[in-house]
Amino acid sequence: MILLGPLELALAALLVLGSAALAFALRLGLTASLLIAGTRMVVQLLLVGLILKVVFDRVDLTWIGIIALVMLIVAGYESAARQKRRLAGAWSIGIGVAAMFLSTFTVTVLTLVVILGPSPWYTPQYAIPLLGMLLGNTMTGVALGLDRLTQTLWVQRDAVEARLMLGHTWREAVTDIRRDCMRAGLIPTLNAMAAAGIVSLPGMMTGQILAGAPPVEAVKYQILIMCLIMGATTGGTAFAVQVACRRLFDARERLRLDRLRAP
Repeated sequence: MILLGPLELALAALLVLGSAALAFALRLGLTASLLIAGTRMVVQLLLVGLILKVVFDRVDLTWIGIIALVMLIVAGYESAARQKRRLAGAWSIGIGVAAMFLSTFTVTVLTLVVILGPSPWYTPQYAIPLLGMLLGNTMTGVALGLDRLTQTLWVQRDAVEARLMLGHTWREAVTDIRRDCMRAGLIPTLNAMAAAGIVSLPGMMTGQILAGAPPVEAVKYQILIMCLIMGATTGGTAFAVQVACRRLFDARERLRLDRLRAP
């Protein structure tokens, strides 16, 4: 494996600076976000690298559980942070956390216990990277699904309320909208799955090949990961959209857009 030094990483960082400069020139309003995200990425990954080194040396379920909990909370926050109209209070973050906990933690534990079978089953070299990949992709699906839901209900509120006045239940009034929101949440994962191996070599497979693993073994692991990501993303997105839909209607079947926070 080729080792990377500070010079090589600095050269790679120039691409982020170039992206920020281009965003500034085109007045995209993303310059600060790109610079902050790049800085956060470097600091966070360096800290995680140091923490994981300690955790890998000491296989302790308590520490692994703490790391998993922090990952889940941050993923829940990030899933709500960029929604234009999100549920007021802690609902957006809470729904995201609940959806990702039920989907990603279930899939991760089943994979570790039934498919991979390391000893012990919570071996951090397997548990933490696997959970991270599932959380990251499910977070994207949940965020896109919820953002599409709140935006669509806001724009189509008159049509939804007309259906309610005609005697439709809230479920019937938002059936098409709910389906579209779930599709929106699954599109990134579907695209990644359809293009894997032809348009792109997915991250885990590329990392293993760069580390010297046989290509066929890397492919096997990537197939496993893609299947797990699809399962977790589908379950998490469906749960989040369903619960958010219910929150936006009260017991009298009225659309409650006052429960949304203004952009």
